[in-house]
Amino acid sequence: MKMRNATKLPSRHIIRHHIHRITSSEYFRVLTLRTIGNFLLFSSLFMILRTIYPPVREEIKYFINNRLQKEYVVAAKPGEVKVQEPANKGLLAKAINFKQIEVLTPKDPQFDIIIPKIGANSRVMDADPANESQYLGVLKEAVAHATGTDFPGEGGHIFLFAHSTDYFWNVSTYNAVFYLLYKLGVGDEVDLFYKGQRYVYRVIGTQIVDPTEVQYLTRKTNREFLTLQTCWPPGTTLKRLLVFAVRVAE
Repeated sequence: MKMRNATKLPSRHIIRHHIHRITSSEYFRVLTLRTIGNFLLFSSLFMILRTIYPPVREEIKYFINNRLQKEYVVAAKPGEVKVQEPANKGLLAKAINFKQIEVLTPKDPQFDIIIPKIGANSRVMDADPANESQYLGVLKEAVAHATGTDFPGEGGHIFLFAHSTDYFWNVSTYNAVFYLLYKLGVGDEVDLFYKGQRYVYRVIGTQIVDPTEVQYLTRKTNREFLTLQTCWPPGTTLKRLLVFAVRVAE
């Protein structure tokens, strides 16, 4: 005898439809989470590569130049120095048509810096080190000369800085000319061109300091003294690397 109030069981069609709805909902949820995760992953990788690419590029360039014994020669203007490629050029250098000797001339004779050892060459522009928005604008295209410090030939303290930033992920936005500054050692040459005249300096030492140590800006000296500053380590804003040089007597 059948019970009149017996509960009807759902049909197979309804069960199948219900399972399909659950499966579809779960699929789209997983797909959404996976898409977001992949986006965050690739965004992070992009930011890391964007930050480290400039210093890595400069390191590779320096390594190749050093391995193939590339030499940089400084001249005040194009054609002033005649160079001849060495006869005993290596097979690799010949194969890739590598220039063993390259002449560096100032991009702006009115104010320019050339560092032969690392192949650095950049114009120099005045910037207030206390005005972040101003000096960040300058550092996108040049090395900054700290206003209030002396100019070449004046016999005082000259302070130049480059590769500074507001946030580490913006490091690659700024001039990479000082990325290899840490390669400099005692005796290495730094050339400044100012108002068409060349001034030669020799490195006497280096120092790593905290960003808060700004007393080096107001250094007192009885001889013409040059300080170069960059961020340290390359690609970060954690510390500051200072390179000290004095002018070579004429």
